[in-house]
Amino acid sequence: MSDAKVHEENRGDESRHDDKPARKAANKPVIECKGITRSFWRAKERVDVLSDLDLEIEEGSFDALMGPSGSGKTTLLNLIAGLDRPTAGRLLVAGTEVSAMGDAALAKWRSQTIGFVFQHFNLIPVLTALENVELPLLLTKVPASERKKRAQIALRVVGLEDRLHHRPQQLSGGQEQRVGIARAIVHDPKIIVADEPTGELDRKSADDVLNLLDKLNREFDKTILMVTHDPAAAERARVVHKLDKGRLT
Repeated sequence: MSDAKVHEENRGDESRHDDKPARKAANKPVIECKGITRSFWRAKERVDVLSDLDLEIEEGSFDALMGPSGSGKTTLLNLIAGLDRPTAGRLLVAGTEVSAMGDAALAKWRSQTIGFVFQHFNLIPVLTALENVELPLLLTKVPASERKKRAQIALRVVGLEDRLHHRPQQLSGGQEQRVGIARAIVHDPKIIVADEPTGELDRKSADDVLNLLDKLNREFDKTILMVTHDPAAAERARVVHKLDKGRLT
């Protein structure tokens, strides 16, 4: 994360969540889905997981995607994150038409623009917290000393500066997810996508993770898109989008 942003974390978590603040003046869209369709074939039958979907998400917003299982939430998240491609439609993310990019360009764009937070943490068991957070930077030209410095800063932002050398099995579930969030922000992405980030956590740990995502949105200006089944998690978002059978409702 940039040094200017990192200095802000020393102020402590001043945000309160009792009441949602008034929304800021509308920002330009950072995510634009225009007529997005994603289809798969089951034998000879075409299945549209997403159907002619239009969606805009403002820069600096904290949005949630909700809907029943099979409604297309994770599929949409994967498209926006550049992990999949639409069958039809245009998809613009952070000023780039993702749907028109080649594989190599898409991989580079993804490593610079998107931070991923997963439900199951996806940490490497034999690596320390510090080493897990460094992983995304191994694909860049950042020198080893700078990688370590950035990973330490990211872990400090998520409140785990005293767990640098702990391995995943030495951490609680909530701490593992905070390591996952540190890994997601270590390269200072514009957008954080989170797929059921509280799904494996108890209520207190889930609230701690949601507080952290809220802090990243408010204090570090990260755009956050979160898939969740949890109404308590969705309450933290500024905007909630509801999907059903591949369409917004």
